[in-house]
Amino acid sequence: MNTLILLSAILFILMTLIGGKKGVRSFLAIFFNFSVLIVIIFIMNDPDVNLIILTLVACTIISCINLFYINGFNSKTKTAFISTIITTSILLFFIVIITEKAMIQGFGEEEITELSMFSLYIGIDFVKIASSVIIMSTIGAITDTAIAISSPMREIHYHHPLISRKDLFASGLSIGRDILGTSTNTLFFAFFGGYLGLLIWFKILSYSLGEIVNSKIFSAEMITILCAGIAVTMVIPITSWITAFFLVGEQKRKTFK
Repeated sequence: MNTLILLSAILFILMTLIGGKKGVRSFLAIFFNFSVLIVIIFIMNDPDVNLIILTLVACTIISCINLFYINGFNSKTKTAFISTIITTSILLFFIVIITEKAMIQGFGEEEITELSMFSLYIGIDFVKIASSVIIMSTIGAITDTAIAISSPMREIHYHHPLISRKDLFASGLSIGRDILGTSTNTLFFAFFGGYLGLLIWFKILSYSLGEIVNSKIFSAEMITILCAGIAVTMVIPITSWITAFFLVGEQKRKTFK
């Protein structure tokens, strides 16, 4: 407990010194997002709740915290928010299908031993639970990529107000290509690093490569990584188009006035 408090204090001091007021808001946003996740987990226990709609609501709230609370309500955060919601909605229904076809819902053999004393008949759709877990794991990466594209696009439009919608869209894609490689690799190592202990356990249990690849835990993790990569890739053209459409359209309205 003392270690957690110390690390939290160091993080808060560094974020405040480097980020100023925005750094303080970013630090508080961590706890706000954590609170949202806790509330969502408790609501998920109700079998009458539609988990897909609940996930979309949770992603919307988290996106509002990450975008509007930290960066304020402006053109770049509005376009990033719209892009995030569109990407999340498309990805969520895609993930539901993939989760059901891949049969990664529920628990794997490596986890079921510790749960053998409990009843698994809890009246909750584990396909939707698995889908919610995957999309909630990627929402942070989606919002980060969206704001990382919309923010420089707004700067480009500010310094070149006569730029065409097509050229601004092309600039957004160019920016997206620059961050795509680093974003996908960051996601890969972030998710994969958390399961390094599992891979060591597979080695101790003398799992063959085929058994590792076909295990439910490993498959679920790889599907999460791939879905996160797909989400980051999808949000780039969506954000570029929406931002270009919004900024150039806004400039035209100002010109006519």
